[in-house]
Amino acid sequence: MELEASVAALMLLNPTGGVVGGDRLRTEVRLGAGSHACLTTPSATRIYRSAGPPALLTFRATLEAGARLEYVPDHLIPSPGARARQVTEVVLARGATALILDAWSVGRPARGEAWDFAELDLALSVSDAAGPIVRDRACLGGSRFWDRLGGAEGHAYVATFATVAAGTGEGPPAERREWEGLAAELTARAASIGGARVGVSALGRGGVLARVLASSAPALLEATDALWTGSRRWLYALPPLRLRKL
Repeated sequence: MELEASVAALMLLNPTGGVVGGDRLRTEVRLGAGSHACLTTPSATRIYRSAGPPALLTFRATLEAGARLEYVPDHLIPSPGARARQVTEVVLARGATALILDAWSVGRPARGEAWDFAELDLALSVSDAAGPIVRDRACLGGSRFWDRLGGAEGHAYVATFATVAAGTGEGPPAERREWEGLAAELTARAASIGGARVGVSALGRGGVLARVLASSAPALLEATDALWTGSRRWLYALPPLRLRKL
């Protein structure tokens, strides 16, 4: 991996070949004041069939003052009959910032397995001392219903990307028009990506939120990389971080 000297990059590894029903995977991270970490995974996470309880994947990060977190795991792949609940929670102290990716596929469409999972429950929350900045949840049962207009619209990959910043205690970290400027920049970056549709909006305070629909894994990667690269440069004045994965 190509790293800046000030950024710690870590891969979070699940020691098994995938996640099965009843598994409980919990990751807790604390970033000290002024620290900067990039967390990712070496590959996509497979969720296997469950005839009983769902798998539960929990990621919780607590950032102290001025800390920076880049959390960019690869997407989830639910198998036919899979049941999974994923909770991503980030708590920001004064002046802390985070770039967060939450991505998943509808299954393995090349094998005719699209929308054959049993349950996929995805929750994302980001907050600071003033309250929630982002709160997002999708509760899906495997059904072709979601493939229609208003759902995934025939796309095989879905992602949410959040760029967020806590207050400093001396007013908002940036005026809303500045966040709207970032949203416009990210929209322009993603506009020319083939096989992907991207929508970006400024949040009520402290950030922007992007939605991605992609027809293929390469298109998903290109779209999310454009969002990550643009946000990283805007928020941290840093070049792209190239992660080498097998």
